[in-house]
Amino acid sequence: MQSAGFLLLCVPLISLLCESIMSLPTGKTPTQEFPESVTARSCRELLKKYGQKKDGLYYLRSKDNEVYQTYCDMSTSGGGWTLVASVHENNIHGSCTVGDRWTSQQGSSSYHPAGDESWSNKVLFGTAEAATNDDYKNPGYYDIKGKDIAVWHVHNDNELEFWKVASVLRYHTNSNFLTPFGGNLYHFFKKYHLQYGVGTCNDRGISVPIVYDIGSDMRIKELYGESVRSDFDTGYVTFRVFNNYQESYAMCSGVRPKGCYAEYYCIGGGGYFPNTFCSDFAYLGANNGATNGYGASKEIINAAVFIFYR
Repeated sequence: MQSAGFLLLCVPLISLLCESIMSLPTGKTPTQEFPESVTARSCRELLKKYGQKKDGLYYLRSKDNEVYQTYCDMSTSGGGWTLVASVHENNIHGSCTVGDRWTSQQGSSSYHPAGDESWSNKVLFGTAEAATNDDYKNPGYYDIKGKDIAVWHVHNDNELEFWKVASVLRYHTNSNFLTPFGGNLYHFFKKYHLQYGVGTCNDRGISVPIVYDIGSDMRIKELYGESVRSDFDTGYVTFRVFNNYQESYAMCSGVRPKGCYAEYYCIGGGGYFPNTFCSDFAYLGANNGATNGYGASKEIINAAVFIFYR
């Protein structure tokens, strides 16, 4: 006879339940292992309220009660950064083909001048773990109310544990620029539409100074083509710009445009590009990865762009 504890009997009909009970991990926080117990809305809340300080995957819950898993950077500049999206170019030579979710998957068409509108809608796609293999967008993109962003350019096809060391460029903002725009890019692009013909080259968008975590002004210049380096200032991230042909672009990473050649250093945007090239990575691949002309480097065109909020 057993004098202490309890005896758990498993019969075939409940064997799966018993196996689950006996294999529950110990010493884990609800936000890491048990989605039904998740209450945190962001990685910043996990850090501040629950004391989570390890980089990695965590579960979060949106205000609409949707539980999702994403990556938290808990160590850069105080931590608390929530990965909300990645822009991945699956075919640098494809012209707004399948996979170009951040511009258009319907081709460059005047019938769809705003394209897929992923920057300003609530359509979700991809997974956090596959963020260097495909596009990714989670509920945090429109649900989290942040103040700043961080951006990583991470070499394609890298596993999560290598993301930081596989980064071509990493930086963040520290000016609370998201606050007047509703706390996220979803609200920003709801107000400032991405669409062909609704702006001109003089519409230079909003440019925000950045703090480098990996990279420098010189490094930024090296990543883009020699022929367009005089067209921008380094040390910024810029949202919603237009080129000389009134074609719209969502994001210019690491730079502030001062000329009209945004197609060579900006990504994402509307869905109609009658004069240049329709793609998530615009015309960055114009020189097949060589930087002795207008095109961007192989390092940039072969890296996914991660977007974080805090």
